[in-house]
This record gives sequence, C-alpha cells and structure tokens, in this order.
Amino acid sequence: MAERTQFRFGLVGYGEIGSTLGAGLRGAGLERITCYDKYAFDGPYADLIQGRAREAGVTLVRSNAELAEAADLIVSVTPGVASLESAEAFAPVLTGRHSFLDFASATPKVKQGVAERLSATGALLGDGAIEGTPLHGYAMRMLSSGPAGERVRDLLVPWGMQIAFMGPALGTASGIKILRSVLIKGIEALHDEMLLAARQYGIDEVVLASASKTLDRPWMDTVKSLTPSGVIHAKRRAEELEMSAEAVADSGVEPIMARAIAQRLRWKESLGLKDHFKGLVPSTYQEALEAMAEKAGLKPIGEA
Repeated sequence: MAERTQFRFGLVGYGEIGSTLGAGLRGAGLERITCYDKYAFDGPYADLIQGRAREAGVTLVRSNAELAEAADLIVSVTPGVASLESAEAFAPVLTGRHSFLDFASATPKVKQGVAERLSATGALLGDGAIEGTPLHGYAMRMLSSGPAGERVRDLLVPWGMQIAFMGPALGTASGIKILRSVLIKGIEALHDEMLLAARQYGIDEVVLASASKTLDRPWMDTVKSLTPSGVIHAKRRAEELEMSAEAVADSGVEPIMARAIAQRLRWKESLGLKDHFKGLVPSTYQEALEAMAEKAGLKPIGEA
C-alpha cells in the first residue's frame, strides 16, 4: 500500500457523495480539501451545502478556476448528465500538475468525451465509479481506471478510502458500474412492481417470502442456473411472464417491467437456441452467452 501523504484534494460537487467524502477524509486527517459546487452560494440547498462544509472543515470556492488553483488531485462527483459540461468548464484552468477523475455514473463513451475535452490541458486523466453508498461512509466501495486511476487509489486508500484500480483503459470503471446498474436498479424496479401488485391482492409479504427462499443462495448460483437453462426454456418463461403482466395489470399497476421481461425472453426464444443446443442445457453460463451473442450478431466493442 502507498504511504499516507498530505496533498491538496479538490471535490467537484458537495451533495450526498461529495460531503461524505469531504467529511470522512477531513476526519481521517487530510488537511487541505477544497470544493466547488455551483449551488453552494446560490441555490435552494446553499445553506445545507455551506453547513456541511463548515462542519467538516472543507473550504468552498466560487469557481472552477479557484478549485484548480487550490487542488492538485480533483475528483468530480456531479451527476453523469453534467460530466461533459463540467469538463468543458475545467478545460481552461487545468494544467499538467493536475490529476482529474470523473466519478459520476455515466457511460464509457461519456468518460472518454470528458478526456477528449481535457486532453489539451496536460492533466493526468482518469475515471471512476462508486459501487457502494454513503451509508458505508467515505470508505464506500469505488473503482478507478485510466491513466490517473492508480494515482487516485494510491493517494486516497491510505486515508481510509476503498478504491480498486481496474486497469489503464479509460472508461473501464464506469463501464462496470453503469452496466451493473442494469441489474441493481432493475432489482429495485422489479421489487416495486411485484410488491405494489402483490399488495393489491393482499399477498405482498407471502410473495416476498417465497421469492426470498428461491434467492437465498449465492448470486452466482442463480446466474449459473438461470442463464444456461434460459436458452432452452425461453418460450415457457416468456409465456409465464405474459401471464404475470396480466396479473399485475389486473391489480391496477402498469406492468412496465413484466412486459419488458417478456419481450426480452421472446427475443431470446427467437434466436433458436433450443435447437442450437439440441434441447440440452449448456454446462456454463458463458457458453449460453456466447451462443446468444453469436445468434444475435453481437461483437465486442472495438472489434470490426
């Protein structure tokens, strides 16, 4: 592990994530933390932002230029929709002495766009992703990648943060997070739809208990079971989900998720995978995925 050293740390954004990082690092003994948040002095949450910063001992500044002057390592934790706009605002003020990493939830393409907008500055660039939540404090799980990925890890991990470097290709950390969100945020939406409908029937607790029993095993066991068997049983499962959608609709809840699942399963059925595997369940989930990708004409990003 790298040695703990004092350095000048900058944050872009002092919302829930930024304030958690600022307070945690100051509490751990990092002395110089500066933040630029465009709503810190003029906006509905100005009092909240100023109060959090004052309590933590984090210095708020009024411009990108002031932050660039005060910090050497800058981490942006603004929403992903603001990443490109934020990069353009920093382009005139960053120099070769800066390391700049965007930790917003955004696609690899967006993070590469950030790097393009900052490439002429000479700054060491990278991207990051947050896998944990502020409930875990400033040691929430994070990923980094790109040319500055190791630097942010080596500087911040000794101060108590949890950052895993995922490799030199910029966008890797963001790709892991944003695609993982299909599952994690999907689980949230599925729970909402399932439980709202079940509540209407008066069986929400029973349905949740039944589902919990099925899922009470390591997640990889679920993947290894559902993905291979799914290429054989897509038609039957689609039919079941179409009935599920009807039941949800009958409850008065719009079956957005159930209909989407049925559509995805019908797509899988259309690939002819049951015939491809001659009715036998493939031995691994990787084998099932390879067959789906081949039948769908999908190629890895970057391949011709």
